[in-house]
Amino acid sequence: MNIALFGYGKMGKAIASIARDRGHKIVLVVDGQTKSDQATLAGQAIDVAIEFSTPEAALANIEFCLQNGLPVLSGTTGWLDKLPAIEALTQKVDGTFFYASNFSLGVNLFFQLNRHLAKLLVNYDYRPKITEVHHIHKKDAPSGTAITLAEAIINENPALKNWVDRDTGNKQQLPIISVREGEVPGTHTVSYQGENDEITISHRAGNRQGFALGAVMIAEWLPGKKGVLSMDDFMNS
Repeated sequence: MNIALFGYGKMGKAIASIARDRGHKIVLVVDGQTKSDQATLAGQAIDVAIEFSTPEAALANIEFCLQNGLPVLSGTTGWLDKLPAIEALTQKVDGTFFYASNFSLGVNLFFQLNRHLAKLLVNYDYRPKITEVHHIHKKDAPSGTAITLAEAIINENPALKNWVDRDTGNKQQLPIISVREGEVPGTHTVSYQGENDEITISHRAGNRQGFALGAVMIAEWLPGKKGVLSMDDFMNS
């Protein structure tokens, strides 16, 4: 399979290494905020694009791929206010777009556990909070994974109106506390504080390999699919 890779930071390098180990070829690398153009891809047979760039570059990269008929999967966070426009463009051009805030299979099992716990506790007096810890190089906060966790909890709990990036003490708001330290790949903790006890679930990434492997596995699955797709589509397949 021929892959175009948008973004060549630590995640991009890990994805490229795993893709090559699995017999694929990286035929194009667009790094950072470099603007791609049609001439760059002319004459190249590309099966899928993997987009792990920056919040500033993601939108243009994804639009370019869709407008040029490339199935594209993105794991870049920090740009999701523009997601409805990308979903509309995907439908307009009959394209293929896959987005996930986290490509780790373990994290996506954690998402399911998070939803189940939220359902169990909705009628009990426990206040949820999310804490996420990442390396100092991560540019966005809260993480996309933390936001996905928060949205799932809010969807299950009508008493919660929105999430906020600090603890305001307002019981209608779900706090997400972001910490940036060292070279931590990613730790997400969901805690429920009760009057007499606390319930906690947590996922700690050991390295970036799990995220990268998930992205490559989805890239292998994506060609031939159509529309706006998600991890639920992949996991259920």
